[in-house]
Amino acid sequence: MTYQNVVNTARARLASILQQAGHHGAQRPGLAIALVLGTGLAIGTGAGIAGTAHLRAQVNQQQAQIEATRREAQREVNALAARLGELQAEANRLNALGERLTRIGQLQDGEFDFDKPVGVGGAGPVEDMPKAELGAGMTKLQRQFAASGEQLSVLESLLFNRQLDMNAVPSREPIANSYITSGFGGRADPFNGGRANHKGIDFEADVGDPVLAVADGVVSYSGVRSGYGNVVEVDHGNGYVTRYAHNSRLTHGVGALVRAGQEIAKAGSTGRSTGAHVHFEVWENGHVVNPRQFLNEKSPLKG
Repeated sequence: MTYQNVVNTARARLASILQQAGHHGAQRPGLAIALVLGTGLAIGTGAGIAGTAHLRAQVNQQQAQIEATRREAQREVNALAARLGELQAEANRLNALGERLTRIGQLQDGEFDFDKPVGVGGAGPVEDMPKAELGAGMTKLQRQFAASGEQLSVLESLLFNRQLDMNAVPSREPIANSYITSGFGGRADPFNGGRANHKGIDFEADVGDPVLAVADGVVSYSGVRSGYGNVVEVDHGNGYVTRYAHNSRLTHGVGALVRAGQEIAKAGSTGRSTGAHVHFEVWENGHVVNPRQFLNEKSPLKG
């Protein structure tokens, strides 16, 4: 029953009572007055109670609607927060991949800083963004992240393959902190004094110094060769073979996989030698070449 119905019913009852009071009033005026006053008070009290209950019901209904709206808004916020978390994770992955490519590509410090905020700007006025527009923008951004990630992954693969190729090319000295004592080509023979063709380069060394592979490869020979003493040879799989001679000890056998800069022998003075040193040769497709062209030729892809 609504508040208006309650009021109308009370008015009808009051009219009936007043009619009865008028009938009895002629006979007993005092009783009629008391009856009218009591009835009005009762009806007024009942109507007030009914009105309060109606207002309370309206307030409760509004509070329920507000709570339902709040829960729906919170669900939307949680959904947007989840999307934002996905985008942040994708952005972090792209930043890490970009930094790795920066190191591989040897970009200069500060040339491309992934931690530096990107400058943006624009003129007003600023308006509220509809939820649908925000969702569409986040979806578009997610697609852009995915496409950029695929492109960077392909680039990383290409650079990595290129780095593998470069790592297999002789590009460093066979011993650290040394210097050349005898160059490539014609020279006076150190034993007989006549003219001789020197097929490699000699580096100063002490007995026991580490002899280092100049590129990635596989040990193709490890043993003694006439005149060379203890020799280790590394096949780099691209037509290049490097030879390291006069060693005091060989630390890797045939078939061993070695990396650029890894120790493969100990320097010495075995074979036809006047003292401790490292004799280094480079062979390209079966022909000996001057190793000097490969010294300190650091790969542009190495960090």
